[in-house]
Amino acid sequence: MPNKSTDALFQLIHSLQKAEKRNFKLYMKRNSSRDDLKVITLFDALDKQNSYDENALIKKNPTLTKGQLANLKAHLYRQILSSLRLLQSSSDPVAQFYEQMDFSKILYKKGLYHQSLRILDKLKESARDNLQMPFLIEILDEEKKIETLHITRSLHDRADELTAEAKEAVESYGRQTKLSNLALALYGWYIKNGMARNEREVTEITEYFKAQFTAEISDPQGFYEKLYYYQSYCWFGYIRQDFLMYYRYSRKWVEIFHEYPNMLELETGNYIKGMHNLLTAHFSLRNFKGFEETLNEFENFSKSDLATQIENNRIQVFVYLYISKINKHFQEGTFEEGLQLVDFITEKLNEYELYLDKHRTLIFYYKIASLYFGAGKFDKAIEFLNKIINWKVNLRSDLQCYARLLHLIAHYELGNEMILEYLIKSVYRFMARMENLSKVEEAIFAFLRRSFHATARNIKPELVKLLNDIRSLEHNKFETRAFVYLDILSWLESKIHQQQVSDVIRQRFLEGKRFEY
Repeated sequence: MPNKSTDALFQLIHSLQKAEKRNFKLYMKRNSSRDDLKVITLFDALDKQNSYDENALIKKNPTLTKGQLANLKAHLYRQILSSLRLLQSSSDPVAQFYEQMDFSKILYKKGLYHQSLRILDKLKESARDNLQMPFLIEILDEEKKIETLHITRSLHDRADELTAEAKEAVESYGRQTKLSNLALALYGWYIKNGMARNEREVTEITEYFKAQFTAEISDPQGFYEKLYYYQSYCWFGYIRQDFLMYYRYSRKWVEIFHEYPNMLELETGNYIKGMHNLLTAHFSLRNFKGFEETLNEFENFSKSDLATQIENNRIQVFVYLYISKINKHFQEGTFEEGLQLVDFITEKLNEYELYLDKHRTLIFYYKIASLYFGAGKFDKAIEFLNKIINWKVNLRSDLQCYARLLHLIAHYELGNEMILEYLIKSVYRFMARMENLSKVEEAIFAFLRRSFHATARNIKPELVKLLNDIRSLEHNKFETRAFVYLDILSWLESKIHQQQVSDVIRQRFLEGKRFEY
């Protein structure tokens, strides 16, 4: 069966914009011989396919033989990248750096050492202005090589200057690397495990954090050190469910781009991710006003050139903006209105299938399922939850657990008694195996088991008992994750008072809004 996500060349061609395809054709005409006509044929054939199918490719294009296809694909891949490099070199600061470095090396090989050094000197200023330590180190290495091998008449005190510059750059980059490693390791832990589930995991992540957070990186200087410092504390707080810490450092993460506005273009992806975390922090703390203000700011950014003209930025903005838009409907209880987003979101998930990681797709499925559940459309909720449950991927064990629990409750709402007993046992075993059973979940399972034997008259006292039991756990730090993924309190209140879940949440939102203002 053809699989459009398995071929790198196919992915690259289908990621090209119209202008990039046109530029590639012009590039090939300028730089290729008649022998490259087959490359153009291959390009056009792959561009027309909706999914990669090698057999169909050869059948429709007899000039392409199976024996030569691998070499043609490799050649075409290189030529596309070369054309893109030329197209983007005028606007991408990083591409400009590498271009200038190439010019410097060409001049050096021609024996024009002074001209090479002049380019390096200008590049060094640019690297410092843009806080690009890796580039600065590379420039200094080139300068040292030229000064060491040739008499350039510029060596008066130059050796000491270069040595001091190189030492400072390496030390700064070392601190930056340690902080970025820590931030990445914490984020990786979260992607695999979700939030800490018990004291053992809190101790584990805290000891790791303290061991890595040495004195040399405790006082960050400059944009990148501060950015990775804030990211580290942001993930540390979120994993431990310390949402105030998470909020404080998410805000610092975003505000550093106000402190260094020239870095927004260079590190747009980090700005987008920071906005997402700040929105999530507002949502977790039920800070309605802050959430609304930040969402409006992010939506305005989504229309900017930085967000719309680069494919990767456009995709990331879509992901985080629409997760926040769904969260807005969650906190306001407007589930029916939220469902109006679903068609657009699923269309975009299909469009961006080549580029989105599984983790993001799973989150969207869970949130869409929750929208349907809140709107009382339990069949549709089950449909999206099944996409998570049947997706064999070792990511977010917490999401897998709560998808199964919400799936179980949806079947309970539908009165599917034939499968409920099996599901209760199955989901309980799964969550126990994943060490994901908190007191909240234990109470839910106990209620569901009792409900089999309860009459319609006796079910309300059971619901009230469960609500009181769970409400007493609401501020227990190891129980809060259950409330993040599943608004069980609102569901129980809706069952007791015979209201829609959306009405319960809406009323609480309006009361909180009045109090906030």
